[in-house]
Amino acid sequence: MNKPYQLVIVGGGTAGWMFATAASHLYSAKQLQIILIESEQIGSVGVGEATLPQLQEFNKFVGIDEQDMMQKTNATVKLGIKFDDWGSIGNSYVHPFGQYGNKAKGNNIYQQWALANQDSAFLSLPQLSYAIQLCLNNKFELPAQDPNQIKSTYSYAYHFDATLYAQYLRSISEQFGVTRIEGMIQTVSNHVQSGDIKSVTLKDGQVISGDFFIDCSGFRSLLLGDNLQTEFEDWSKWLICDRAIAAPTEKLKTIPNYTLSTAKEAGWQWKIPLQHRTGNGYVYCSDMINEQAAMDSLLTNIEGKPLSDPKVLKFKAGRYAKTWNKNCVGIGLASGFLEPLESTSIYLIQTAITSFLRLFPLNNKEVIANEFNRNIDNEYDRIRDFLILHYHQNQRNDSELWRYCQNMSVPDSLKEKMTLFEQRGYIDTYKYGLFNHGSWLSVLHGQGLRPKEIDPFTRGMSALEIQKQLEEFAAEIEESVYKVPRHNIFLQNYCPAKVKE
Repeated sequence: MNKPYQLVIVGGGTAGWMFATAASHLYSAKQLQIILIESEQIGSVGVGEATLPQLQEFNKFVGIDEQDMMQKTNATVKLGIKFDDWGSIGNSYVHPFGQYGNKAKGNNIYQQWALANQDSAFLSLPQLSYAIQLCLNNKFELPAQDPNQIKSTYSYAYHFDATLYAQYLRSISEQFGVTRIEGMIQTVSNHVQSGDIKSVTLKDGQVISGDFFIDCSGFRSLLLGDNLQTEFEDWSKWLICDRAIAAPTEKLKTIPNYTLSTAKEAGWQWKIPLQHRTGNGYVYCSDMINEQAAMDSLLTNIEGKPLSDPKVLKFKAGRYAKTWNKNCVGIGLASGFLEPLESTSIYLIQTAITSFLRLFPLNNKEVIANEFNRNIDNEYDRIRDFLILHYHQNQRNDSELWRYCQNMSVPDSLKEKMTLFEQRGYIDTYKYGLFNHGSWLSVLHGQGLRPKEIDPFTRGMSALEIQKQLEEFAAEIEESVYKVPRHNIFLQNYCPAKVKE
């Protein structure tokens, strides 16, 4: 009888347990023996996590009941991200998890709005987004399944306690045969000829051998970075923030259905509302402000009583040149880091897991590794560009950070996107990848970039007729949103928290 393929996951947390859950769901213990090594002595980075709608797909794939998961992770609904003071001080916009217009109007609605708005302002763009209006009114109900309904034009994600989510996944994984070993890694051994990882030795002397290793060791990147010495691509010339201070506070009386990101002198501050507490943090550039000043700034701008001492995190923006190197794949922070401005960390974990498992088993490792790395590189590069856009396209002149970001050179891929939009409002989106037309439109428009010309396919339309249609559509949104229950009421009825702190 053939021996099962031995897969060793180094590190738990969200990354490790997501991988273990997905892999054990696909393969039986006779096919794939999964060992996960983690230590209770090493805390996770999780400080309250904001997610993206794609996580719904992962949860459904591994058989998670949404209501049960939300109750046990103190989750709330997330309909988007609200950006305050980013384009300019006093400016505010929402990046929603939904489209502008509806299925019938399609992506052309921005061109129509621009034509109708050419001579006199009559409607703001956010009035044409059902998801944004739900955010601004703090309402929520589950989306409709009928694509012809206006209530089908949005999706949603979660704010949850990342530590509780990892524990939730662990219970599922162990039921599917995953073996958890408590311990800290002392050394890593490699095969002499190939350089592949052979085994890891724990501090108690236990040796764990494997055919393939998944590095979920966080910023330490024990296998992909330290052992295999994979080259790291530094992106800090574009994403210059390199520190974060996190401080949880007591729960809010009224829980918003969005993540709040507020631009500050040397970076930005997040607010992530959970059912039992609120996650707060200040992401900043250490060259622009010292740690004590950053901490003071955070603590004087939080709502509610702090629940623990602030936690300081150090990081560098970028990714490893090979996420898959030899017989090792880095997942999550072990593969690279992009600041949580658009809540992409769990998405990057999910897409790496999905890509790996689609290519498994490893019949031609080199070809498969190359394909995997291409996929992950594309994801990282496109998210990088999207994040840079927030910083680069600003009209602030109040601090060194914002002046630097305005004047810095950006990747050609982003420069081309911005130029296309500025010329006539054209947005070229990806067939595969994370951010769609509505996402790019929200940030390009929200950060203050405007087209110089009207699209020629729209120019011949009647501006008065378009105005009438859009006003009717905005009125339909307003009437529908009015009938939707408050976010707090939805949470009480759908997923009241079971875990208290």
